Formats: sequence, structure tokens, C-alpha cells
Amino acid sequence: MQECARLPVNASCPPLDAVRRASSLIRFGQVVAGRTDTLYGLLADASDEAAVRRVFRAKGRPESKPILVLVDSRTQLARLVRGFPPEFAVLARAFWPGPLTMVLPASDRASPLVTAGLGTVAVRQPNSPLVRTLARHAGRALTGTSANLSGRRGARSADEVVSQLRYRVPLVLDSGRVSKSDPSTIVDLTAGPPRILRQGRVSQAAIERALSSRIVQP
Repeated sequence: MQECARLPVNASCPPLDAVRRASSLIRFGQVVAGRTDTLYGLLADASDEAAVRRVFRAKGRPESKPILVLVDSRTQLARLVRGFPPEFAVLARAFWPGPLTMVLPASDRASPLVTAGLGTVAVRQPNSPLVRTLARHAGRALTGTSANLSGRRGARSADEVVSQLRYRVPLVLDSGRVSKSDPSTIVDLTAGPPRILRQGRVSQAAIERALSSRIVQP
């Protein structure tokens, strides 16, 4: 079994050769670990069920749990959802690209493995030139689950990814250590008033200011 390769990459200005290598792996159904704007994540084609299964296997995660999806553009997002609640545009203007994940109604084209059969999909446009460039070059929305074994702390560096997933992914894009370990905030826009499902880097107060209304905590 071959240990994963490591490739140093400037996450703010990723070189074209690294982007081509990683996006080629993604197009062929492989999983790449790379730094997002929160933690290191497992990046794979979110529309390819075999690729998504590789993500679950790499993490040792049950397929009954949904997976967050990262997009580069509204075009990629439109393929995954069947409608936009009124709060979406307000929150996207305020917090995208950035660490706010929104749960939206899933379209029939969203993989059941990504949605866990819930009829919803959790999506985010990350403030990461590396991830957005990979999604654009691969022409795919990407999985965005953290690059760690299920139940373990999310990886903040390529070293931590390798120590946990040494033989489980073919390539780790090494962009240094993440200074902040807070994950994205997850807000559900699919039923009634917005609900915070996970408190992360974007505060409840900031979301309420953007919406000019109160929201529901877990």
C-alpha cells in the first residue's frame, strides 16, 4: 500500500501544475486532501457516488451521515438545489465566500450519499482560492468534509492529515498550518425560520444582523 504523496501549494495563489494534477485526480474519482478556509478537507467529486464512497471509507464514517459540499459558483450550486429560500441571497451576500454553510432543498441531481437521503444539501462557497480553483478546473462541486478519521479532531496541517489518513488518500496539498480551527457555521434554511445546526466561525449575532431578524438555535 502506497503512502499518500505530498505537494507544497500556495493556497492563496495555487500554481497551475498543482491544480491540474489535483483536479485530474478529482475528475477520475479520487480523493484529494487540501486546505480550505476552515480546516483541511477531503475534496472529491460530489456528484460521483464512487468518489463519495471513497471519502466515507477514508474517514471511516457511516454513509448515513450527510457530507458538506463546496462550490465555486452559483452555476455549480444550481445543479444541486431545487430552490433558494429568501434568506439565501441575503446570507450569501454577507458571508460568501466564507465560513457559513447553508442547508438548502436538494435537487434530484444531488447524490443520495451527499444528502444521506434527507432531501437537503449543505453547501458553502469557501474563501479559499485553492478550493475554488480546483472546483472550477475539475468542473465539479466538491465534498468538503474534514480530513480526519471519524471521531478524531479535524486536521489543521498536512502533517496531521498524513498521520491520520496516511494510506487512504493519494495526494495531500500542503499549504501550511491553519491558524484558526473553528469549523464553518451551519444554518438550515429549509423549514420555517432559519436554525443554527452548528455554531462555528460566523456568530449567531452576525447572522441575525444580516437578516434583521432572530433565528433559532439548536
